[in-house]
Amino acid sequence: MTDSQLSSDRLALLGQFRQLAAASLSLEELQTAIVQAAAQHFSHFSWTGFYMLDPSEPEMLVLRPFVGEPTPHVRIPVTQGICGAAVASGETVVVDDVGSDPRYLSCSIKTRSEIVVPIYANGRVVGEIDIDSHDPAAFKEADRVFLEEAARIVGSYIEGHPAEFAAPQSDTAPNP
Repeated sequence: MTDSQLSSDRLALLGQFRQLAAASLSLEELQTAIVQAAAQHFSHFSWTGFYMLDPSEPEMLVLRPFVGEPTPHVRIPVTQGICGAAVASGETVVVDDVGSDPRYLSCSIKTRSEIVVPIYANGRVVGEIDIDSHDPAAFKEADRVFLEEAARIVGSYIEGHPAEFAAPQSDTAPNP
């Protein structure tokens, strides 16, 4: 499946993300808008958020803007969890049943499936989009393609704003 095979509503949402990237004054503003729009648009996205590599501690993922219940996992070593596996492999990870995956770091007893999509900037992984669902096997090919394009949009924004991404960021993520 390619971008051109996505539904018109997914393509429109990606167009909105591109416009947001062109107009956003900060990475946080862009990420906040993306998680809010995705959570509102897709009922099977029960928790939607970003984890970014800490520029001062590159083996640590730090929670950034998210929509959903608070998580105890505000910092995740790249050697742990499904989030760490996506960074380590540099590839999208889809888990249809988190209960059967020993890598899963439990955030909510309601979570049944998860998709994690790495974000690349300048040829390296800098973070990821993490989506949890209360439904088992919730994520289909259209979700993967859509989220991978959203990750490319964020990665391009970071490439265009390198000083902002390198700046120290707080460890507390806003929960819009």
